[in-house]
Amino acid sequence: MSIPFDRTDFAYFWRIEIIQFLLKLMGQMLRPWKTILNIELGSHKAVFQQIADGIIGEIRKGRLKPGMSLPGSRILAADIGVNRKTVVLAYEELIAEGWLETAYKKGTFVSEKLPKQKERRRQRNEESISSVKNFSFTAFGSGMPASVSAEVPLIVFNDGLPDVKLAPLDELARAYKRIFQQKARWRMLGYANERGEERLRTAISTMLRMDRGVSFDINQICVTRGSQMALYLSAQILIKPGDIVVVETPGFRPAFEAFEHAGAKLIPVEVDEQGICIPELEELCRNKTVKAVYVTPHHQFPTTVSMKADRRLRLLELANKYGFAIIEDDYDHDYHFGMRSLLPLASYDNAQNVIYISSLSKLIAPAVRVGYVAGPERFIDALAALRMTIDRQGDPVMENAVAELMEEGTVNKHAKRALGVYRERRASMSKHLDKYLKEKADYHLPEGGLAFWLKFKTPVDTAALSESLLKHGVQVISTERFSFNGKALNALRLGYADLDEEELERGIQIIASLIP
Repeated sequence: MSIPFDRTDFAYFWRIEIIQFLLKLMGQMLRPWKTILNIELGSHKAVFQQIADGIIGEIRKGRLKPGMSLPGSRILAADIGVNRKTVVLAYEELIAEGWLETAYKKGTFVSEKLPKQKERRRQRNEESISSVKNFSFTAFGSGMPASVSAEVPLIVFNDGLPDVKLAPLDELARAYKRIFQQKARWRMLGYANERGEERLRTAISTMLRMDRGVSFDINQICVTRGSQMALYLSAQILIKPGDIVVVETPGFRPAFEAFEHAGAKLIPVEVDEQGICIPELEELCRNKTVKAVYVTPHHQFPTTVSMKADRRLRLLELANKYGFAIIEDDYDHDYHFGMRSLLPLASYDNAQNVIYISSLSKLIAPAVRVGYVAGPERFIDALAALRMTIDRQGDPVMENAVAELMEEGTVNKHAKRALGVYRERRASMSKHLDKYLKEKADYHLPEGGLAFWLKFKTPVDTAALSESLLKHGVQVISTERFSFNGKALNALRLGYADLDEEELERGIQIIASLIP
């Protein structure tokens, strides 16, 4: 879904100077613009008309965009090898027709508002393109919901994103700067290990062992640009066309698409109040060869339920008996409000067939694209080799900066502070749901995660509801996209973590007013 731009986003801070530098450099490069205009001095068409037509052609192709600077008449004349007055005539005609504009003491630019691209009055040499045969390609993905402008400011109930205003951005910026100031910084500007920086993999390995009871050494970990990349790479390595992959329903649509793109045949298994239904999965294993099972056991997406211990044990037993892989997506492990957080499937003694995927993006900020996948070393070897074909490596400077914050304990302190804030907001969300929607919807207070799963008591078309809410300044996700077959779920997933008390109450109040 679309989320309004926020300058507290870390990407704004650490990239803005680089962007400004590149824009300045591009501006300098545009002045001595080397033309590729094809001028025929012996043609029946006047040279100044050829120049004008050539510039219009470059504008139509998109090479010259509105606001771009053109070279001065002397420079362009020298490039082409014509008299300067010829170029002046071409510029004057294009200015008169609205293709170009001038700014005093600044130069000549492509017009911000171009004329309608209709045939020019003078004769043009045109060639028909009706005979061109276009290449074919495979369309992929269901797409994300389009952003829609509302007449009033939006209250956005996302799918469970953290509040980036709480992120340790200053600490990360300082760490990033320190990395660049090191004497050996030049070593990080070349090619690095495709598995990710050893320092970060060591920090992740330590965190997994100390906080989650999971033992993976650094050769069993590959850093990726977010958990979605880890999921995609895992699917490509694991799945062959026609392989059966079991997924939760309702579930995570991008995971469905990653497996389908690898050629998998997906079979959905229902989720109840204790997680994926193991008896249904076991019956399936008796009759079919299952290659992998994808689960989100800690806080199931989207229902937020936690898979209970007996189901976890039975799932592992089935994996070892029938030889399928368990892809465990532990996307928000740090946000658990119970006395004790359930340990990952990967922490169990008989977890030999578990591929563990997680991320630091939700813990620090979504713009910090640091995810990882951990599993058997030979599997990680193959995954890292595939990663090189699409992305040679990650961002060594960012990876070292994140590792520094993990080593210093900054990430752990932030997690504890954020958890306290989110606990209060979860309580506020529950209070307003009870006040405004108690008669219209049911919910269970989530043990963890940053979203509520709201089940309506009467049928509600959430796609139509989301459109109506936009007109009232509230944005929600149409929940049908979480269903495997697109059927109505009669529910909403409402992320609450980046909304304050007033926004939470107002948003819930508006939702309640539109529910029959």
